Amino acid sequence: MRSKKPPADATLDPDGENATDMLSDTTLSERYHVWNAPEQPSQQSSLARQLKRARTRNRTATALTDITGEPIKPRRPRVRSSGRMPSAGMMQAQLDHWFSSRGWHIFSFQREVWDHAANGRSGLLHATTGAGKTWAAWGAALIAASRQPKDGLRVLWITPMRALAQDTQRALADPLPALDVEWEVGMRTGDTSSAERTRQRERLPDALVTTPESLSLMLSHEDAHERLGNVAAIVVDEWHELLGNKRGVQVQLALARLRKWNPDLLVWGLSATLGDLDHARQVLAHDNSVLVRGAVPKTLRIDSLLPHSVERFPWGGHLGMNMLEQVVEELDISGTSLLFTNTRSQAELWYQAILSVRPDWAGLIALHHGSLDAEVRIWVENGLKAGTLRAVVCTSSLDLGVDFLPVERVLQLGSPKGVARLMQRAGRSGHAPGRISRVTCVPAQGMELLEAAAARRSAEAGLIEPRFSPAAPLDVLIQHLVTIAVGGGFTPDELLAEMRSTWAYRELGDDDWQWALKFIVHGGEALDAYPEYQRVAVDDQGVYRVPSAAIAKRHRMSIGTITSDSAMTVSFLGGTKLGTVEESFIARLTPGDCFMFGGRLLELIRTREMTAYVKAVRVNRPAVPRWQGGRMPLSSELAGAVLDLMDEVRDGNDQEPETRFLRPLLDLQARWSALPGRDVLLVETTRSREGHHAFFFPFAGRQVHSGLAALFAWRVARHTPITFSMSFNDYGFELLSADPVDWQAEFDADLLSTRNLHEHIGASLNAGQLARRKFREIARVAGLVFQGFPGQMKFARQLQASSELLFDVFERYDPQNRLLRQAYDEALAQELELARLERSMKSMQKRRLDLRVTRNPTPFAFPLMVERFRERLSSEKLSDRVARMVQTLEKAADDAVKPKRKNNAES
Repeated sequence: MRSKKPPADATLDPDGENATDMLSDTTLSERYHVWNAPEQPSQQSSLARQLKRARTRNRTATALTDITGEPIKPRRPRVRSSGRMPSAGMMQAQLDHWFSSRGWHIFSFQREVWDHAANGRSGLLHATTGAGKTWAAWGAALIAASRQPKDGLRVLWITPMRALAQDTQRALADPLPALDVEWEVGMRTGDTSSAERTRQRERLPDALVTTPESLSLMLSHEDAHERLGNVAAIVVDEWHELLGNKRGVQVQLALARLRKWNPDLLVWGLSATLGDLDHARQVLAHDNSVLVRGAVPKTLRIDSLLPHSVERFPWGGHLGMNMLEQVVEELDISGTSLLFTNTRSQAELWYQAILSVRPDWAGLIALHHGSLDAEVRIWVENGLKAGTLRAVVCTSSLDLGVDFLPVERVLQLGSPKGVARLMQRAGRSGHAPGRISRVTCVPAQGMELLEAAAARRSAEAGLIEPRFSPAAPLDVLIQHLVTIAVGGGFTPDELLAEMRSTWAYRELGDDDWQWALKFIVHGGEALDAYPEYQRVAVDDQGVYRVPSAAIAKRHRMSIGTITSDSAMTVSFLGGTKLGTVEESFIARLTPGDCFMFGGRLLELIRTREMTAYVKAVRVNRPAVPRWQGGRMPLSSELAGAVLDLMDEVRDGNDQEPETRFLRPLLDLQARWSALPGRDVLLVETTRSREGHHAFFFPFAGRQVHSGLAALFAWRVARHTPITFSMSFNDYGFELLSADPVDWQAEFDADLLSTRNLHEHIGASLNAGQLARRKFREIARVAGLVFQGFPGQMKFARQLQASSELLFDVFERYDPQNRLLRQAYDEALAQELELARLERSMKSMQKRRLDLRVTRNPTPFAFPLMVERFRERLSSEKLSDRVARMVQTLEKAADDAVKPKRKNNAES
């Protein structure tokens, strides 16, 4: 058994706000109890078994202790709150007393937020992770509630992720007795039990931690005004996570409704990683709001775990498993750590790989992602808070705002693809003022070291990706109109003014508004003969209401803007639920096939009613489930920083350890071709048995490169009969043809022209097919496609068939349908980042074209060839072919150097 005890003089602030003097040469894991190994570790130990052992230990333990060795306080029994709280004049004094009683210092930004709240002003608080934003906002909400003494729900705390809700609920409830506030703090998310939901229908708590979807669901009840009309304050946590997507628009619409019911509503947003602060503030809190910056000193350390050797021809096919031994060594010498991956599949693989190397860590490491069962996720989160876990392999499910004080270090497996994402994940360590937040980038292949160095540069310079609110998405508008019609009804003129008070719909045109109203009443020109699409009726008083309880029930089941493949439950034959996986993955398997899930190997027995029944097995080559969102593009800021590094390397000024380590790769790239840069567009051409290759390196991100590849191929093919094969990654793209192309002449013509760009992109990429796929999401959000009731959910292919039928009907009979227009616009804007593509083309026009003819694929070109092979070969055949190619290229690189050394010696 392995354990570490704290020294006799060790003290720890339970909430981590007063920890500026706690750092020393010893790590937290050496000063506090961190983990206890199970008595009989096993390589096959799964999260389910760990959870079972934890339940047994909890039943038999005489006293549970936290990381300080102190007994954990039992959860307070739920009591009916009286709603009593100090007067407005006393609330700030109570907050001052509570801080001083714990030995905490009130930061100036916290005091500033409280003062603004006392004056009834809303705003945005931007401060580093672990600086105390929660206490600033919670104090402001309590002050606002004390200024408007009423009964019922007083504060809404909106969080973007379920993993945040439970932790936030505990944090908000903790100081209330000391503040003389007799409140109940509740939680309402997708994980909330039906019993708790029923209880909340009878009586809402005084403060509620919820999600955008659950808030919209509450607005759909007829008594919503009565139940939510007394809300005095709303806090939107991790606002950057919502701002740039339709969930953020959903929040804007809900806030507009609550502001109508309470014009004095206080709204505060919290974030640590925003690029455009004024825009973020205005979208959430409007023009008369304030921006508060939390200037608390915080050390952020970003470094890289360098491989043992340099791969001069890197490729991205091994998920970084070549770094497994080094990662395990780092975990062995570190305290509690988080290992972030970019996909759930990668998390599953890394969790199992670490256990295979260190089976004695079974029970000390865990897995966390959004598809695991809620009980497992909660157990992992509690283990992190108590410090009983050595490491957790996780995804973005633990990205945001969860306070895990024992976590000392974060490892990012693979490139983070964005500066904000890396900073956010780094903040999960050292989550308290004065502590160091440390993140170590672990490259899946050598080129990702450039991204790590570029991310560090950008973070130090404060160059964070901006996020912008979507403008007037009609599918969200339609869903909200039906929600309000279900929740008591509306009159158009009043609701239009409410809509235009939001940033997203501030310029909503009368034509779009009238079209949306007709659409929810009649179903549009093409669907007016079908009663199921006539969801709203207008009564004699001109009020729009939902006339049917069945329609209302179906709508409530569909509220939300998160769209993905249908989720299937993964369950043992005995009934134990493991979590969910996307239906399209299970659809590719047949009974007897094996896959990895929840850290253990499973065999599919059968599927029935959206449940995949499995049993545990031991096999060597399981499939790994895939989930939506597997490939994130490189952000513009990070791509630009990589090009800056290239310029420095070319000029001989490379100062970063990553670029110095990569000198063999970069020198070979420069020797065989050249290095790209801010002012240089590198294009390489070479010939092989496959044909004529052209490699372009704009460094504009995967999605932009997919659009550029198709556009360039289409423009060349307009005047020359030719067929291209293509591949792309974050650094560039490849076009392969049987016949040669005079690329210099193509560039001299109109290859980079932005004239008629939308038309040409649409023609080159079959925009209709892209829009068809995007329409499925829009149709789901707009309520045209119903996913089914629980236990009777439709398969994804059924939804796709339904949406494609509607798409065809609209194109044929209602071509001016605005949802069709939205599908085309979103397909180009989101799938291809059309605005970024256009900016990239204008930038490429200004760069010097460096066209190189090479004898062999260069280190930058080689990964693009592998991407193309990947589409045709199985993983085993691919690795064999790549190994042979690398061997040939390495020999060519070595042979090219030897004659030079001989000539130098002779000279």
